[in-house]
Amino acid sequence: MKSLDPAFQAHLDEGTTTLCWCWRILRADGLSLGFTDHDVAFSFDGTGFEPESGLTASEIRSGSDLSVDAQDAEGVLSSNRITETDILDGRWDNAEVEVWRVNWVNTDQRALLRRGAIGQIRRGRLAFVAEVRSLAHVLGQTVGRTFQATCDAAVGDGSCGVDLDAATFKGTGAVIDLLRDRTFTASELGGFTAGWFTFGTLDWTGGANAGRRAEIIAHDVTDGIAALTLLEAPVRPIVEAHTFTIRAGCYKRMETCGAKFANTANFRGFPHIPGQDAVLRYATKDGGHEGAEL
Repeated sequence: MKSLDPAFQAHLDEGTTTLCWCWRILRADGLSLGFTDHDVAFSFDGTGFEPESGLTASEIRSGSDLSVDAQDAEGVLSSNRITETDILDGRWDNAEVEVWRVNWVNTDQRALLRRGAIGQIRRGRLAFVAEVRSLAHVLGQTVGRTFQATCDAAVGDGSCGVDLDAATFKGTGAVIDLLRDRTFTASELGGFTAGWFTFGTLDWTGGANAGRRAEIIAHDVTDGIAALTLLEAPVRPIVEAHTFTIRAGCYKRMETCGAKFANTANFRGFPHIPGQDAVLRYATKDGGHEGAEL
């Protein structure tokens, strides 16, 4: 049960209220935005709330179990603060959300109804619907290690320990020529062997995609010119001379960990676990079931 400010409670008890919905959203890039379904702009706690932003709220659904409660926020793509390009680019994914009920006549009278994160976004030609998930959605995330033959660490993270900012594993370059929507030739990478950046990451430092990260699916070298293929084409087109920083990738096998990164001691896979062939084996007259090493 929420404890309301006495003045706010008194306003609610009057029967005739001046209430509106407010959403305060903090994106992963640090941008904080405020929206309200009221028709007048106002602010509180240092955030300005844009009126008539096209956001409307559904009913709030809450349960007593640990299921993920949700509320839908619907809006139009014509808002100059919520663009279709940003949605497609993932800038709103998992953004932190606060949902407030506010007396727009006196914004000191307000109540924080829930905190959550933006989940699934369904897009149409003229509108979108964003799911606002409760904090319970965090309980559904996988925690702990995975028992598998390949490494379960992300190359360069705390478990891996490889310094991807070392000159051996990091490079900078610029787009020379666009071959396809996600494949291009790049300058300044001729000193790296083919495949060195496969499954690595590319951070755009210039152009319309600056600040965005992409995964690399292929790295080829022909006559000293590198060709990179991204896992997905960026929402904003790749243009000649756009600059980037690139970091080496890992195949997550012990052989790669040792030969490429000299990091076998931190390998977090289990390369010697029995495979499916061992699990599905059955007794035969040829033996092989005497407990000897497989």
